[in-house]
Amino acid sequence: MPQFFLNKRLIILLVSIIVLVALIGFSLRERSKLSWPEQFVKDTTGWVQSLVSKPSNYIAGFFENLQDLQNTYNENKELKSRLDNLVSLESQVQALKKDNEELRAVLDEEKTLRDFEPLPATVIGRNPDRWHEMIIIDKGSLNGLKKNMAVVTANGLIGKVKSVNKFSSTVQLLSATDPKNRISAIVQGKTKVYGLVEGYDKEKKLLMVKAIPAGAEIEKGQTVITSGLGGIFPEGLLIGKVVEVKPDQYGLNLTALIKPGADFYDIKNVMVTKKIMRDPDITDLTDGKEEGS
Repeated sequence: MPQFFLNKRLIILLVSIIVLVALIGFSLRERSKLSWPEQFVKDTTGWVQSLVSKPSNYIAGFFENLQDLQNTYNENKELKSRLDNLVSLESQVQALKKDNEELRAVLDEEKTLRDFEPLPATVIGRNPDRWHEMIIIDKGSLNGLKKNMAVVTANGLIGKVKSVNKFSSTVQLLSATDPKNRISAIVQGKTKVYGLVEGYDKEKKLLMVKAIPAGAEIEKGQTVITSGLGGIFPEGLLIGKVVEVKPDQYGLNLTALIKPGADFYDIKNVMVTKKIMRDPDITDLTDGKEEGS
């Protein structure tokens, strides 16, 4: 009896192997149509995969979108920072460009002052209440500055040294309302016409050259320079150009309105002529003899 069951099991095992091989061969052969068990398994597997893959893809896409959004936010933040830096750099470039142009112009002006001792200086202070009257520069007595030295920019004369400290000086501008602030000037033309720069028209922003003889021929656009006869300012410093000529209040002389070569409103870099013209001595204006001799 045991031998019978042992043979039976062997026969069942062999039959199972044969059926399995047959099924494998059946499934591997080319067929135009699947059997219903295969179709059922395939459809069930596809439905389960679809059911699982859609939520998985949705969740994965959601987190990917969050990551993309975070990356976009970080990139936008960095770009804004770069943009702010770019605006700041552009502002600095413009300021440096302007300073460079001014300094180059000052160097060019220095060539015209080679008979003197030009000293570059920078404006370090300005009173808003006296904007058109005074400026403070960063050079003083330790640099050799003295009272009444002429101060110019690359575009022309702006004033003179009013007071001197060790490390700084105060400069009185030509536009200052000071009756003593007078400069001997020449209107260049076919003939030299002398006058005095005296006063400033704040509304028109023009200097006034007074004491011009009534018969003098002056035209619009003529250049006005220092004459050097006042004993303070060197000769030949540019003051400005004639804009208008009119009779004075008494009709005896002419007054010329001059557009300054320098911009009194915006002054940063200046030059001081380190040489004072000698004040004329009384003996230079006479024959050298004392009165009554």
